[in-house]
Amino acid sequence: MRTHYVLQYFFKVLTFFFEFSFCVLLAYSYLCTVFDRPQLLKIQKTMRLFDYNKTLRLVVVFITFHLSLITTFAENYPYRSDYLWLTVPDHADWLYKTGERAKVEVTFCKYGIPQNVEVNYEIGQDMLPATTSGKVLLKNGRAVIDMGTMKQPGFRDLRLKATIDGKTYEHHVKVGFSPEQLKPYTKNPADFDAFWQQALEKARKEVKNEQLVVSCKKVDKYSDADIDCYLLKLHTDRNHYVYAYLTCPKECGMRNEECGMKKYPVVLCPPGAGIKTIKEPMRNTYYAKNGFIRLEMEIHGLNPEMTDEQFKEISTTFSGENGYLENGLDNRDNYYMKHVYVACVRALDYLTSLPEWDGRNVAVQGGSQGGALSLITAALDPRVTACVANHPALSDMAGYAEQGRTGGYPHLHRENQMLTPEKIQTLQYYDVVNFARRIQCPVYLTWGYNDNTCPPTTSYIVWNLITAPKEALITPVNEHWTTSETNYGQMLWIKDRLK
Repeated sequence: MRTHYVLQYFFKVLTFFFEFSFCVLLAYSYLCTVFDRPQLLKIQKTMRLFDYNKTLRLVVVFITFHLSLITTFAENYPYRSDYLWLTVPDHADWLYKTGERAKVEVTFCKYGIPQNVEVNYEIGQDMLPATTSGKVLLKNGRAVIDMGTMKQPGFRDLRLKATIDGKTYEHHVKVGFSPEQLKPYTKNPADFDAFWQQALEKARKEVKNEQLVVSCKKVDKYSDADIDCYLLKLHTDRNHYVYAYLTCPKECGMRNEECGMKKYPVVLCPPGAGIKTIKEPMRNTYYAKNGFIRLEMEIHGLNPEMTDEQFKEISTTFSGENGYLENGLDNRDNYYMKHVYVACVRALDYLTSLPEWDGRNVAVQGGSQGGALSLITAALDPRVTACVANHPALSDMAGYAEQGRTGGYPHLHRENQMLTPEKIQTLQYYDVVNFARRIQCPVYLTWGYNDNTCPPTTSYIVWNLITAPKEALITPVNEHWTTSETNYGQMLWIKDRLK
């Protein structure tokens, strides 16, 4: 609201200036027609009127600027679709106590005009099959659907379909019932800490810190007047390598005669899920421009500079886009993600070995699988002083093993024999829930309710287990995404907590 009033005031001032300038321009034009040249020069000198051409250019500039701002702020429907669903739960925060009934007002619009169409709906628990279905005819473009309630903590999902102009449009909305009481299905093994301590000690013995960097080269196309970018290959344990882009302020490494070398906080950014390289290293350069050294890594040993043909050939060795999340799951020592978790800590070994590190501040930040790896790294490494995670994946993954219970990404129940007792036991050592309960540093967690990739049920379970200082940004309407404004705000959150 405050921003709205500021913009209104700004436009009023801008409009007044434009009108005043235009009036001066008209008055000066009239004087030019009434007086001859000597008289006009005398008037100019007396009244100190500015040059006619400069005045004209200035007015044109302000007209253009004014119109461009109007165009920018008039974009009140950025999705640019003819059709729009509106779903409004009768609780403003979309949350209810167990036993309370939830009702949702549904509207379907074409060109912004509510439509009287028939809507088919299903209602089910978060990520589970529907238990209720029906249809309703929107009157004056609106209807209220009773979603019922839940006796146990969790989320219910209202799934909508409407057909208009020969095409079917779908939408959904989730509401929560006492989610602050959600607890994990995944057990906490007694030797959890010993297992990971041994894994890290083994990796550091195989590859010492001074042997971490295999190669490091400056990447000119990703460097500019403010930052430098480097491509690194890191040797994280005996058999594994990862690639990463390091971005840092331009003056990083420069020395000040009085203060010595400039020092900076470091930030590690693990990747989201998938067989992929690092495609857009420039999208988060605001970290370096705000005084951070940032390392964005991949986890499969895939050089981001390889050709598309090379990538296609190599990626075919993996079983599916995210098949690596199932590789070796029968044994905790052979699971694919073991070297990934270790690699994240080894990346911090590298960052904290830099002479430019300030010696105090270490942050981790990521979303989805990257959010999971951020929380995991924060739990494994006491050097981490701040953790930011969006909708973390790999959370209560075995939850589906219990009838009527929601589990987390990668939703292993979708394949036969994937949640065997052996696999469930392995997952205990890799599930975010068992890392979340061990985090000591401040945490900033973000998630949305409409997420069908990393469902709100499992995000709440993670949140409920964190005993360290924590803050949440809950965005109910969000599915599996965050805005650039949210991402930038997370950087500011880290910056505000520098020691």
